[in-house]
Amino acid sequence: MKTWGRTLTAAGIHGPRLRDDYTRQRSLVAAYRRHAYAAVRLLLPAEVVPHVIAATAFMHHTDTLLDQGAGGDAGGEDVAAWEKEVADALASGESGHPVLRPLLHTVSVHPGLKGRIEEFLAGASLDRDFTGFADEAEYQRYVDAYAFPAFMLIAGLVLAPDAGSGPADDAGSGPGSGVAGSRALCRSYIDGSQRLDFVNDLAEDLRDGRLALPAEALERHGVSRADLERGRDTPGTRALLAVSLDRARRDLLASRRLPGFAPPAHRAFIRAFISLEVLTADAALAKGTAVFGGPARPSVPAALGVLLREYGRRGR
Repeated sequence: MKTWGRTLTAAGIHGPRLRDDYTRQRSLVAAYRRHAYAAVRLLLPAEVVPHVIAATAFMHHTDTLLDQGAGGDAGGEDVAAWEKEVADALASGESGHPVLRPLLHTVSVHPGLKGRIEEFLAGASLDRDFTGFADEAEYQRYVDAYAFPAFMLIAGLVLAPDAGSGPADDAGSGPGSGVAGSRALCRSYIDGSQRLDFVNDLAEDLRDGRLALPAEALERHGVSRADLERGRDTPGTRALLAVSLDRARRDLLASRRLPGFAPPAHRAFIRAFISLEVLTADAALAKGTAVFGGPARPSVPAALGVLLREYGRRGR
């Protein structure tokens, strides 16, 4: 706990209630994203760690409300109330909510986060109302409207100022440099990561009435929704999962130049973040139709290997 206390102090977080708020968010994030939390604690400078945790906790809290609201009017009202509470908090700079108090402090330290929060919330209804995609184009619209803004809540804190923000075709920026280059790499990463999540969480999503693989992809492989719901191991289901995961893996690998758009002290973290997702994709490919029984995870030795390797490369 002393180490965490020094981290809060290094980040300029001094008030007892605010320190308690950040500590509570830290416990939540550590519980549901163990590998990511370990990467944050080991590989990012202390002054940015609590802010990444606050943004992650806010995103998770919002996403949970959206998932609950997808099935009924009561949940939808909760989401609307939350969106208003966040908007009011951003406008006033004050909130009594334990998720928003640390987030507002983080916004005061990183003012660019405010616009990213607003963009994220603007696409929230798409996730709340989502039940499935007709085709790849619908999936890509979902990534643009919701998944990409969600990712930028975190990426915007660890990339160089202005990296990944602004339109992808900014004048004077080529496809591999400047704002356009970093934005394209962020987009590639989250496309791969989101596709991977949709395959890995297939069983849970189906139980919740959501099918996140495009209907046209199922049809192309001769797979029905019932095949997925019943976890059938057929040539079609194996091919469907393999093609989806292979594409996710390729998009993740295509984002490997992203650390070049971050300050040197943040690059080890970004390299680890990408490597852990690639390991997860590899684990899902190896698991095959067994993902119908639960998500794949990287082996503990493999994940530790990534973290230890990047710990030795910090600042480079």
